[in-house]
Amino acid sequence: MKLDKPRIGEGLEQRPFEDIFLEEDPELTYCIVCNAEFTSDVLHRARFSNMVMRNCSFIGSELEGIDVVDVRFENCDFSNTTMRKASIHRAEFINCKLLGADITEASLGNVQFEECNMNMSMFGNGKLERVYLTNTSLKSADFFAIKHKFLVFDQCKINDCNFQDVKLKGIDISTSEFDELTVTIELLKGCIVSNYQAIYFAQLLGLLIKD
Repeated sequence: MKLDKPRIGEGLEQRPFEDIFLEEDPELTYCIVCNAEFTSDVLHRARFSNMVMRNCSFIGSELEGIDVVDVRFENCDFSNTTMRKASIHRAEFINCKLLGADITEASLGNVQFEECNMNMSMFGNGKLERVYLTNTSLKSADFFAIKHKFLVFDQCKINDCNFQDVKLKGIDISTSEFDELTVTIELLKGCIVSNYQAIYFAQLLGLLIKD
């Protein structure tokens, strides 16, 4: 699956995160932001575009309705951050923390999560199209009732993930690790799995496997 990469210009100037408050509508664009601390605070419907955010912390903040286009996040911490109803497109999260992040009812398109910690993150009732997760930990993450197209889990840890009420057709988990998943059996058809994982799902269907 080929993703559309963030379209980020060259020669971006470095700006402080506080510049987002200079406009009537909170926005940062065409810049690099480093080492920002915006924790346990509220910033609704902010817009980030054509930029890089590096070593920034948003722990416990409310970023509901955030609009992200053409952004790369590097080593950023969104643990326990609320990003409900976010719109995130052509974005990369590299080595970021999203522990317990609330990304429910969000729209994600052409987004890559690489080497991230996303344990207990929540994507319920969201729309995920062309989303690629690689070398990422998603233990106990919640994907309840998501709509998806071209969703791939590449070498991820997905133990105890919740895929209830999700049509698993086309989702590739064949290279990822888990001991247990919550799925809706009737919607399991078409999920891409390894031979070992197929045994697990066969047992969920009540089959008795004999060597």
